[in-house]
Amino acid sequence: MQKITTFLMFNNQAEEAMKFYTSVFPNSKITSLIPGADRAQGGTFEVDGQTLYTFNGGPHFSFSEGISLFITCKDQKEIDYYWQKLTEGGAESRCGWLKDKFGVSWQVVPENLGTFLQERDPVKGKRIMEAFFAMSKIIIADLEAASKG
Repeated sequence: MQKITTFLMFNNQAEEAMKFYTSVFPNSKITSLIPGADRAQGGTFEVDGQTLYTFNGGPHFSFSEGISLFITCKDQKEIDYYWQKLTEGGAESRCGWLKDKFGVSWQVVPENLGTFLQERDPVKGKRIMEAFFAMSKIIIADLEAASKG
């Protein structure tokens, strides 16, 4: 059993969100639903082995950039896939951040982002950071080019 689990409170979109997220991520499924009058009030779902809970808590609950879900991607193709799916009806932000159509914040980043951002050479590091801060969706080739000069 997972020790710490993400719990997402929606206005009235818990079931729609579960269906959306399980369609976007591989190896995902809705594992339980809390019945409601005309739709599920919430439930539990798995996203690629990670359990999340949802519930319709009403309009006084909202999401902010203060917390985000972090997707580590193996290559540009995977970044492009998640970026395209999660920005549909949502909004792009900076440095790999976005908000999906439900207002949930995500970071879509390459698995080697830390290597780029921890560059010890100050000249290379400055170029990398300038390239990084100029991006919405992260482009690995642009980070690689910045690291080479």
